[in-house]
Amino acid sequence: MERQYTRIDAVRNVLDNDIKAIKDEEVKRCAYVHLYGVGQAAAFIAMKRGYDRVAAELAEVAGMLHDYTKYMYDKEESHAEESALCAKNILMKMEMFSEDEIELICRAIGCHSNKKQEDTYFDEILKDADEMQHYFRNPMEEYYLQKERTQKLISELGVRL
Repeated sequence: MERQYTRIDAVRNVLDNDIKAIKDEEVKRCAYVHLYGVGQAAAFIAMKRGYDRVAAELAEVAGMLHDYTKYMYDKEESHAEESALCAKNILMKMEMFSEDEIELICRAIGCHSNKKQEDTYFDEILKDADEMQHYFRNPMEEYYLQKERTQKLISELGVRL
């Protein structure tokens, strides 16, 4: 069976082109590691929680685009909301996602920074994936390990410390 080209591949193609244009090599490296890491973590968490492959696909797309403006435009303040707007534009131009799918993805991106508030199941997948990538990029760092969300996720996944 031949490998198929999926919507995730299409989003990666767009994102790769944008990341390659980043001039600062350290920012570029961080963008690749974090955006793709959160995407993969989101797909994993969605499937681990019993959601179907389509939910995992949409979660991965949300993860890949969740910090778009942070890396592309060096925007920290309001980056979640602004990344949601950029994601909407990207996904609409691609003409591969339904309006409902775009809304689901962009809502999760828009609220992913508010880790203390509990939102929809899909929003929580992205928030947890973001925390998971931050923690597992360096499991020796105490900062993320001490966070309540990280502790809950480690327990849910059955990770031994």
